[in-house]
Amino acid sequence: MAAATTTTTTTTTDATPKFRHVPQPSDYRPEISVNSSHDGLEFWQFMIAGSIAGSVEHMAMFPVDTLKTRMQVIGGSYPAPSIGLRQVLGSLLKVEGPAGLYRGIAAMGLGAGPSHAVYFSVYELCKDYFSAGNPNNSAAHAVSGVFATVASDSVITPMDMVKQRLQLKSTPYKGVADCVKRVLVEEGIQAFYASYQTTVVMNAPFTAVHFATYEAAKRGLTGLSPENADDEKLVVHATAGAVAGALAAAVTTPLDVVKTQLQCQGVCGCDRFSSGSIRDVIKTVVKKDGYSGLMRGWIPRMLFHAPAAAICWSTYEAAKAFFEELNGRSN
Repeated sequence: MAAATTTTTTTTTDATPKFRHVPQPSDYRPEISVNSSHDGLEFWQFMIAGSIAGSVEHMAMFPVDTLKTRMQVIGGSYPAPSIGLRQVLGSLLKVEGPAGLYRGIAAMGLGAGPSHAVYFSVYELCKDYFSAGNPNNSAAHAVSGVFATVASDSVITPMDMVKQRLQLKSTPYKGVADCVKRVLVEEGIQAFYASYQTTVVMNAPFTAVHFATYEAAKRGLTGLSPENADDEKLVVHATAGAVAGALAAAVTTPLDVVKTQLQCQGVCGCDRFSSGSIRDVIKTVVKKDGYSGLMRGWIPRMLFHAPAAAICWSTYEAAKAFFEELNGRSN
Protein backbone atom coordinates (compact mmCIF):
# COMPACT_ATOMS: atom_id res chain seq x y z
CA MET A 1 0.00 0.00 0.00
CA ALA A 2 1.59 3.18 -1.09
CA ALA A 3 1.67 6.04 1.36
CA ALA A 4 0.76 9.41 -0.03
CA THR A 5 3.00 12.20 1.16
CA THR A 6 1.52 15.67 1.31
CA THR A 7 3.89 18.58 1.47
CA THR A 8 2.51 21.74 3.07
CA THR A 9 4.27 24.95 2.35
CA THR A 10 3.92 27.66 5.03
CA THR A 11 4.52 31.22 4.07
CA THR A 12 5.72 33.44 6.93
CA THR A 13 4.70 37.07 6.72
CA ASP A 14 7.14 39.61 8.26
CA ALA A 15 5.02 41.76 10.56
CA THR A 16 7.87 44.07 11.52
CA PRO A 17 6.79 47.67 10.87
CA LYS A 18 8.64 49.35 8.06
CA PHE A 19 10.20 52.73 8.80
CA ARG A 20 11.28 55.14 6.18
CA HIS A 21 14.90 56.17 6.58
CA VAL A 22 15.30 59.82 7.40
CA PRO A 23 18.56 61.20 6.06
CA GLN A 24 20.74 62.99 8.63
CA PRO A 25 23.02 65.95 8.01
CA SER A 26 26.68 65.16 7.35
CA ASP A 27 27.80 66.55 10.75
CA TYR A 28 25.23 64.53 12.78
CA ARG A 29 26.93 62.97 15.86
CA PRO A 30 24.45 60.93 17.95
CA GLU A 31 27.16 59.88 20.44
CA ILE A 32 27.57 63.46 21.65
CA SER A 33 23.92 64.44 21.57
CA VAL A 34 23.14 66.09 24.93
CA ASN A 35 19.87 67.35 26.32
CA SER A 36 20.80 70.90 27.31
CA SER A 37 17.69 71.56 29.35
CA HIS A 38 16.10 69.97 32.40
CA ASP A 39 12.86 71.07 34.08
CA GLY A 40 12.53 73.43 31.13
CA LEU A 41 15.65 75.39 32.16
CA GLU A 42 19.07 75.78 30.60
CA PHE A 43 22.32 75.11 32.49
CA TRP A 44 23.12 78.82 32.90
CA GLN A 45 19.68 79.46 34.40
CA PHE A 46 20.31 76.88 37.12
CA MET A 47 23.61 78.63 37.83
CA ILE A 48 21.98 82.06 38.19
CA ALA A 49 19.16 80.69 40.35
CA GLY A 50 21.66 78.90 42.60
CA SER A 51 23.92 81.94 42.83
CA ILE A 52 21.03 84.18 43.93
CA ALA A 53 19.81 81.60 46.45
CA GLY A 54 23.24 81.06 48.00
CA SER A 55 24.01 84.75 48.30
CA VAL A 56 20.66 85.56 49.94
CA GLU A 57 20.99 82.61 52.34
CA HIS A 58 24.50 83.43 53.60
CA MET A 59 24.01 87.19 53.81
CA ALA A 60 20.79 86.79 55.82
CA MET A 61 22.19 84.25 58.28
CA PHE A 62 25.75 85.54 58.63
CA PRO A 63 25.43 86.79 62.27
CA VAL A 64 24.42 83.29 63.43
CA ASP A 65 27.38 81.81 61.57
CA THR A 66 29.70 84.23 63.40
CA LEU A 67 28.35 83.04 66.77
CA LYS A 68 28.85 79.41 65.74
CA THR A 69 32.48 80.06 64.78
CA ARG A 70 33.17 81.88 68.06
CA MET A 71 31.72 78.99 70.08
CA GLN A 72 33.76 76.37 68.23
CA VAL A 73 37.11 78.06 68.97
CA ILE A 74 36.44 79.12 72.57
CA GLY A 75 39.43 78.43 74.80
CA GLY A 76 41.98 78.16 72.00
CA SER A 77 44.64 75.68 73.08
CA TYR A 78 43.17 75.39 76.59
CA PRO A 79 40.09 73.51 77.80
CA ALA A 80 37.01 75.46 76.80
CA PRO A 81 34.79 76.89 79.54
CA SER A 82 31.10 76.07 79.40
CA ILE A 83 29.66 79.13 77.66
CA GLY A 84 26.26 79.27 76.01
CA LEU A 85 24.98 81.07 72.96
CA ARG A 86 23.53 83.94 75.01
CA GLN A 87 26.86 84.68 76.73
CA VAL A 88 28.77 84.62 73.44
CA LEU A 89 26.29 87.02 71.84
CA GLY A 90 26.28 89.34 74.85
CA SER A 91 30.08 89.45 75.02
CA LEU A 92 30.42 90.13 71.30
CA LEU A 93 27.89 92.96 71.31
CA LYS A 94 29.43 94.52 74.43
CA VAL A 95 33.00 94.54 73.10
CA GLU A 96 32.57 94.91 69.34
CA GLY A 97 29.02 96.13 68.83
CA PRO A 98 26.63 94.86 66.11
CA ALA A 99 29.35 95.32 63.46
CA GLY A 100 31.25 92.41 65.02
CA LEU A 101 28.52 90.04 63.86
CA TYR A 102 29.23 90.92 60.23
CA ARG A 103 33.02 90.84 60.16
CA GLY A 104 34.07 88.63 57.25
CA ILE A 105 30.81 88.98 55.35
CA ALA A 106 32.67 90.36 52.31
CA ALA A 107 34.60 87.08 51.99
CA MET A 108 31.38 85.10 52.09
CA GLY A 109 29.84 87.45 49.54
CA LEU A 110 32.70 86.68 47.15
CA GLY A 111 32.44 82.93 47.64
CA ALA A 112 28.75 82.17 48.12
CA GLY A 113 27.49 83.22 44.69
CA PRO A 114 29.97 81.25 42.52
CA SER A 115 29.97 78.18 44.78
CA HIS A 116 26.17 77.91 44.86
CA ALA A 117 26.00 78.42 41.10
CA VAL A 118 28.18 75.31 40.79
CA TYR A 119 26.31 73.54 43.60
CA PHE A 120 22.80 73.73 42.19
CA SER A 121 23.67 73.36 38.51
CA VAL A 122 25.70 70.18 39.18
CA TYR A 123 22.90 68.87 41.43
CA GLU A 124 20.22 69.39 38.78
CA LEU A 125 22.29 67.79 36.02
CA CYS A 126 23.20 64.78 38.19
CA LYS A 127 19.63 64.41 39.45
CA ASP A 128 18.35 64.32 35.86
CA TYR A 129 20.96 61.68 34.96
CA PHE A 130 20.77 59.39 38.02
CA SER A 131 17.00 59.49 38.61
CA ALA A 132 16.34 57.93 35.17
CA GLY A 133 12.97 59.64 34.94
CA ASN A 134 11.87 58.70 38.49
CA PRO A 135 11.33 61.94 40.48
CA ASN A 136 10.91 59.96 43.75
CA ASN A 137 14.36 58.35 43.66
CA SER A 138 15.86 59.40 47.02
CA ALA A 139 19.13 57.60 46.34
CA ALA A 140 19.59 59.60 43.14
CA HIS A 141 18.96 62.83 45.07
CA ALA A 142 21.53 61.88 47.72
CA VAL A 143 24.21 60.87 45.20
CA SER A 144 23.58 64.02 43.16
CA GLY A 145 24.03 66.08 46.30
CA VAL A 146 27.41 64.47 46.98
CA PHE A 147 28.64 65.26 43.46
CA ALA A 148 27.38 68.83 43.87
CA THR A 149 29.17 69.42 47.17
CA VAL A 150 32.52 68.02 45.96
CA ALA A 151 32.42 70.49 43.06
CA SER A 152 31.17 73.52 45.02
CA ASP A 153 33.51 73.01 48.01
CA SER A 154 36.51 73.49 45.75
CA VAL A 155 35.15 76.98 45.03
CA ILE A 156 33.99 78.05 48.52
CA THR A 157 36.77 76.60 50.76
CA PRO A 158 39.39 79.39 50.29
CA MET A 159 36.90 82.19 50.98
CA ASP A 160 35.36 80.22 53.86
CA MET A 161 38.79 80.04 55.50
CA VAL A 162 39.23 83.81 55.10
CA LYS A 163 35.73 84.40 56.45
CA GLN A 164 36.29 82.31 59.57
CA ARG A 165 39.61 83.95 60.39
CA LEU A 166 37.98 87.37 60.14
CA GLN A 167 35.16 86.22 62.43
CA LEU A 168 37.54 85.44 65.30
CA LYS A 169 37.70 87.65 68.37
CA SER A 170 40.79 89.92 68.20
CA THR A 171 41.50 88.80 64.64
CA PRO A 172 44.88 90.11 63.42
CA TYR A 173 43.56 90.77 59.91
CA LYS A 174 42.22 94.12 58.70
CA GLY A 175 40.03 92.71 55.96
CA VAL A 176 39.69 90.20 53.13
CA ALA A 177 42.62 91.50 51.05
CA ASP A 178 44.93 91.73 54.10
CA CYS A 179 44.01 88.19 55.19
CA VAL A 180 44.58 86.71 51.72
CA LYS A 181 47.93 88.48 51.34
CA ARG A 182 49.27 87.52 54.77
CA VAL A 183 48.17 83.89 54.54
CA LEU A 184 49.84 83.55 51.13
CA VAL A 185 53.10 85.04 52.44
CA GLU A 186 53.17 83.34 55.86
CA GLU A 187 51.55 79.95 55.21
CA GLY A 188 51.43 79.42 51.45
CA ILE A 189 48.55 78.69 49.11
CA GLN A 190 47.97 75.26 50.69
CA ALA A 191 46.58 77.01 53.79
CA PHE A 192 43.48 78.01 51.81
CA TYR A 193 42.70 74.32 51.24
CA ALA A 194 43.85 72.94 54.61
CA SER A 195 40.26 72.01 55.48
CA TYR A 196 39.12 70.92 51.99
CA GLN A 197 39.26 67.20 52.78
CA THR A 198 37.36 67.72 56.02
CA THR A 199 34.87 70.01 54.29
CA VAL A 200 34.11 67.38 51.64
CA VAL A 201 33.93 64.58 54.23
CA MET A 202 31.52 66.74 56.25
CA ASN A 203 29.45 68.13 53.39
CA ALA A 204 29.07 64.83 51.51
CA PRO A 205 26.86 63.25 54.23
CA PHE A 206 25.39 66.68 55.03
CA THR A 207 24.29 67.18 51.44
CA ALA A 208 23.14 63.58 51.00
CA VAL A 209 20.91 63.87 54.08
CA HIS A 210 19.87 67.41 53.12
CA PHE A 211 18.77 66.75 49.54
CA ALA A 212 17.15 63.38 50.25
CA THR A 213 15.23 64.85 53.22
CA TYR A 214 14.25 67.95 51.25
CA GLU A 215 12.86 66.03 48.28
CA ALA A 216 11.02 63.57 50.57
CA ALA A 217 9.60 66.33 52.77
CA LYS A 218 8.53 68.33 49.71
CA ARG A 219 6.66 65.32 48.31
CA GLY A 220 5.04 64.61 51.67
CA LEU A 221 3.93 68.19 52.25
CA THR A 222 2.61 68.54 48.70
CA GLY A 223 0.64 65.29 49.14
CA LEU A 224 -1.18 66.68 52.18
CA SER A 225 -3.25 69.02 50.00
CA PRO A 226 -2.49 68.40 46.32
CA GLU A 227 -5.39 70.58 45.24
CA ASN A 228 -3.65 73.62 46.81
CA ALA A 229 -0.12 72.67 45.74
CA ASP A 230 0.35 75.68 43.47
CA ASP A 231 -0.84 78.15 46.11
CA GLU A 232 1.36 76.68 48.85
CA LYS A 233 4.61 76.25 46.91
CA LEU A 234 6.56 78.84 48.92
CA VAL A 235 5.45 77.38 52.27
CA VAL A 236 6.26 73.84 51.12
CA HIS A 237 9.75 74.74 49.89
CA ALA A 238 10.56 76.75 53.02
CA THR A 239 9.29 74.07 55.44
CA ALA A 240 10.96 71.18 53.63
CA GLY A 241 14.19 73.16 53.46
CA ALA A 242 14.10 73.99 57.17
CA VAL A 243 13.55 70.34 58.16
CA ALA A 244 16.33 69.16 55.85
CA GLY A 245 18.78 71.84 57.01
CA ALA A 246 18.23 71.22 60.72
CA LEU A 247 18.59 67.45 60.45
CA ALA A 248 21.70 67.57 58.26
CA ALA A 249 23.33 70.20 60.52
CA ALA A 250 22.81 68.17 63.69
CA VAL A 251 24.28 65.00 62.14
CA THR A 252 27.46 66.66 60.87
CA THR A 253 28.34 69.08 63.71
CA PRO A 254 31.47 67.13 64.87
CA LEU A 255 33.03 67.41 61.42
CA ASP A 256 32.16 71.11 61.31
CA VAL A 257 34.10 71.57 64.56
CA VAL A 258 37.09 69.84 62.93
CA LYS A 259 36.80 72.07 59.86
CA THR A 260 36.74 75.25 61.98
CA GLN A 261 39.77 74.11 63.99
CA LEU A 262 41.75 73.48 60.79
CA GLN A 263 40.78 76.79 59.19
CA CYS A 264 41.61 78.86 62.27
CA GLN A 265 44.73 76.97 63.40
CA GLY A 266 47.52 79.12 64.73
CA VAL A 267 45.33 82.27 64.87
CA CYS A 268 44.16 83.97 68.08
CA GLY A 269 45.51 81.16 70.30
CA CYS A 270 43.96 78.26 68.35
CA ASP A 271 45.86 74.96 68.17
CA ARG A 272 48.13 74.31 65.19
CA PHE A 273 48.06 70.80 63.74
CA SER A 274 51.13 69.29 62.10
CA SER A 275 49.37 66.73 59.92
CA GLY A 276 45.99 68.35 59.43
CA SER A 277 44.25 64.96 59.46
CA ILE A 278 40.69 64.63 60.73
CA ARG A 279 41.74 61.95 63.23
CA ASP A 280 44.43 64.15 64.82
CA VAL A 281 42.03 67.07 65.24
CA ILE A 282 39.35 64.86 66.78
CA LYS A 283 41.89 63.36 69.23
CA THR A 284 43.07 66.85 70.22
CA VAL A 285 39.54 68.16 70.78
CA VAL A 286 38.45 65.08 72.76
CA LYS A 287 41.60 65.16 74.91
CA LYS A 288 41.09 68.85 75.71
CA ASP A 289 37.29 69.12 76.03
CA GLY A 290 35.92 65.58 76.00
CA TYR A 291 33.46 64.27 73.44
CA SER A 292 31.15 67.18 74.17
CA GLY A 293 33.77 69.40 72.51
CA LEU A 294 32.85 67.83 69.17
CA MET A 295 29.31 69.18 69.54
CA ARG A 296 30.30 72.76 70.37
CA GLY A 297 28.22 75.20 68.41
CA TRP A 298 25.50 72.71 67.47
CA ILE A 299 22.71 75.06 68.56
CA PRO A 300 23.78 78.04 66.43
CA ARG A 301 24.63 75.59 63.63
CA MET A 302 21.05 74.30 63.62
CA LEU A 303 19.72 77.83 64.08
CA PHE A 304 21.76 78.77 61.01
CA HIS A 305 20.96 75.87 58.71
CA ALA A 306 17.22 75.50 59.35
CA PRO A 307 16.23 79.05 58.30
CA ALA A 308 19.16 79.25 55.86
CA ALA A 309 17.94 76.17 53.99
CA ALA A 310 14.38 77.51 54.04
CA ILE A 311 15.57 80.83 52.57
CA CYS A 312 17.86 79.12 50.07
CA TRP A 313 15.35 76.59 48.72
CA SER A 314 12.43 79.02 48.53
CA THR A 315 14.65 81.58 46.75
CA TYR A 316 16.04 78.93 44.40
CA GLU A 317 12.61 77.55 43.51
CA ALA A 318 11.26 81.09 43.02
CA ALA A 319 14.14 81.88 40.65
CA LYS A 320 13.49 78.63 38.76
CA ALA A 321 9.80 79.51 38.47
CA PHE A 322 10.77 82.93 37.09
CA PHE A 323 12.98 81.36 34.42
CA GLU A 324 10.32 78.76 33.56
CA GLU A 325 7.78 81.53 33.00
CA LEU A 326 10.33 83.54 31.02
CA ASN A 327 11.10 80.53 28.82
CA GLY A 328 7.39 79.90 28.34
CA ARG A 329 6.89 83.43 27.05
CA SER A 330 9.85 83.09 24.70
CA ASN A 331 8.45 79.86 23.26
